[in-house]
Amino acid sequence: MFRFVSKRALSASIVIVGVVAVIFVLSRMVGDPISLMVQPGMTQADIDALRRYWQLDKPILEQFGIFLSSALSGDFGNSIWQNVPALRLVLQVLPATLLLTTSALVFAIMGALILGSISALYQRSVFDRAIGAFTLIGQSVPSFWLALMLILVFANHLRMFPTGGYGSLRHLVMPTLALGLFPLARLTRLVRNGLVEVLAQDYIRTARSKGLSEGVILGRHCLRNIAIALVTVVAVDFGLLMGGAVITETIFAWPGLGRLMIQAIDRRDYPVMEAGAFVIAISVVLSSLLADLTYALINPKVRYG
Repeated sequence: MFRFVSKRALSASIVIVGVVAVIFVLSRMVGDPISLMVQPGMTQADIDALRRYWQLDKPILEQFGIFLSSALSGDFGNSIWQNVPALRLVLQVLPATLLLTTSALVFAIMGALILGSISALYQRSVFDRAIGAFTLIGQSVPSFWLALMLILVFANHLRMFPTGGYGSLRHLVMPTLALGLFPLARLTRLVRNGLVEVLAQDYIRTARSKGLSEGVILGRHCLRNIAIALVTVVAVDFGLLMGGAVITETIFAWPGLGRLMIQAIDRRDYPVMEAGAFVIAISVVLSSLLADLTYALINPKVRYG
């Protein structure tokens, strides 16, 4: 177990360094932030002084070396936009993003278990066809379009929920639906297909012959056998939701990491972009590691080499 965790930690470190390197290069491609800081009446000497202050006068490789050595100690420098530590800005808005992401993921998992179980138990019925159509639509509809339609119907016309903002359960409902529909549709198909395969096994017929109810068979035997595949996809979906929250947070004015990243890109705020990308990469890697460690709890036969 210790050997497995050590290997995963090493590979995770390599992934994180690679991601940060890519983000560092891409952030330099959005333009020169100094051009946004130039004030009327500033001389070329003042502009050069600004460039030296933010260490943007150095060669790109030297900038990356300085950034990487500082990042390893958690120092991404000050935000060019707000002149406060970039990592502090990211950590301030991270709870809002984790709340939205977790809410969307819980919604997707619970909905998928219910819809996927109904679809598998009533194969080729009207329920199965309706749920199949729903999953097809759910995987095809863009999240930004769904978000706009939710605002149009439930906020503007029905006045059931606020158009945006943060602070109450009512503010959370529509962003959760917009962000969680795609993973809900994908997980529903996974649960349905997995259960159909398990329900055809001989030991399920034996359990039925013993008089066990469908609910007991489903909960004790079927869902446990598809749990590993479900956990794997959920870990992947967590990373996708962390990235997909950028659009959702922007549309609903949700004060999370995605919205902060968009603002940082608009203002060419390198330190905030890099700190945000680093935190997202850490979150994705940790979710993947947690999924690997969960396998042994689900299936005792799993052994780590």
